[in-house]
Amino acid sequence: MENFVFIAVLFAALCHAGWNALIKVGLDPLSTTTLISIGSGVVAIAFLPFVGIPATAAWPWLIASVVIHLFYFAALIEAYRSGDLGQVYPIARGSAPLMTAAATTFIVGEKLNLAGWMGIVVLVAGVFLLSARGGRELARIDRRAVGFALLTALTVCTYSVVDGIGARLSANPNAYSLWLFVGIAVVMVPYALWRDGREVIPAMQTYWRRGLAGGALQVLSYGIAIWAMTVAPIAIVATLRETSVLFGTVIAVVLLKEPLRAVRIAAALLIVCGLVLIRVQ
Repeated sequence: MENFVFIAVLFAALCHAGWNALIKVGLDPLSTTTLISIGSGVVAIAFLPFVGIPATAAWPWLIASVVIHLFYFAALIEAYRSGDLGQVYPIARGSAPLMTAAATTFIVGEKLNLAGWMGIVVLVAGVFLLSARGGRELARIDRRAVGFALLTALTVCTYSVVDGIGARLSANPNAYSLWLFVGIAVVMVPYALWRDGREVIPAMQTYWRRGLAGGALQVLSYGIAIWAMTVAPIAIVATLRETSVLFGTVIAVVLLKEPLRAVRIAAALLIVCGLVLIRVQ
């Protein structure tokens, strides 16, 4: 992986942490998810005239990704409704890179060397440790929450592989990503109205500016990742995206004045070690 691609994906992870922090406005998971989907869709539409249309070969993959993202959001929403963030997030985001690495090895034929695999495992271990925050009591496991968290991880793995292949076939990854965000917004709004039609739209009206800003960051974040998957191994890009939890912790400590626990320092060191191993693979 070239230095520019490596740094670009880390910047995408920073954007991912940024929009997650930006949209924590106290809404329920469905309203929050729909708000950011609409915001990213609006931003994508504004830029469509400048990027054109993906190649015909990419459209089946793009449409498949839209459907998979709908299942992703549905699973994530149910996971957060059933369990706590400290239980759901590390399972959902930590398991996905390992699944993606295995899937790309057998489906796409991408081969990682020992340093690459070690980097993924070490970085994922740091994500699990950092997400758990060290002081959280997770002895009482909610099976329903864990089940939906694992389903979420599976959908993350699936759309990562699908988008990696689709973007490579598109001959225009920027167009692919923008049309993808439009498609996600198109399916998320009816889904939200079907699930909670009387409440979800009024709940979002107050925060539409924040949703638009968060949507712009999401387009930038995943748009960079989709481009990176056309020039680097999909599994490596998917794993590097999870460094967003590290940037999220920096935001929490520096801006929100949360305590810097020893476990956070240890987890950050693991993530940095994983980054070094991935960079030299």
